Amino acid sequence: MTRKTNARLAGLMFLFYIATAFAGMVLFDQATGGEGTAAKLSSIAQHAPRLRLAAVLTVVTILDALVLAVALYALTRDCDADLALLALSCRVAEGVTNAIPVIAMMALLALAKGAAGAVAGDAAAANALGTLLLKVQGWSTLVGATLFAVGSTLYSYLFLRARTIPVLLAWLGVLASVLIVVGLPLETAGFIRRPVTSLMWIPIAAFELILGVWLLIKGVATQPAQSA
Repeated sequence: MTRKTNARLAGLMFLFYIATAFAGMVLFDQATGGEGTAAKLSSIAQHAPRLRLAAVLTVVTILDALVLAVALYALTRDCDADLALLALSCRVAEGVTNAIPVIAMMALLALAKGAAGAVAGDAAAANALGTLLLKVQGWSTLVGATLFAVGSTLYSYLFLRARTIPVLLAWLGVLASVLIVVGLPLETAGFIRRPVTSLMWIPIAAFELILGVWLLIKGVATQPAQSA
């Protein structure tokens, strides 16, 4: 594909990825409403279609990540093929990691249906397993987010070096991505919590929305020839 086509594809996938991931997250939160695992399992049993749709949207995000990774690689490999390949690997791994929440969702759905008529002993076991599956959901999201942040940092740096998008926009991408790279380990270690862990995603969200629109409308500039 041409650079123009890859730029348009990357811009489209930035926006589509955000839309599908956000919609899936909202549906999952709605399907798992309630305090405590028992309440969440009961809610899942009552809102099974929402959880299934959230799982479908999460499957779509796997493809979103893969297509976006390839399009961004095509736009940045001329600047530094090795770094672009590393960024591609991170975003591909991110997409593959998105499969884990899908498996956890379907397991939660099956568990919730079984727990609806379970006796006391079985209900306790279902709650324990449900707690684990909900944690797996969060852990896999954290791992995928880390891979995303590293890949985003590398791609943003390559855009900055190549000067193929506005410099200020590229700097926003670098700084916003680094913020996530630093923040996620701190969140994992328990040093920062909400609302900080939520606020740190605002800059990267702004960057991807702006970059997505820019690539769709303007595309990328021709990379200046490098001196020998």
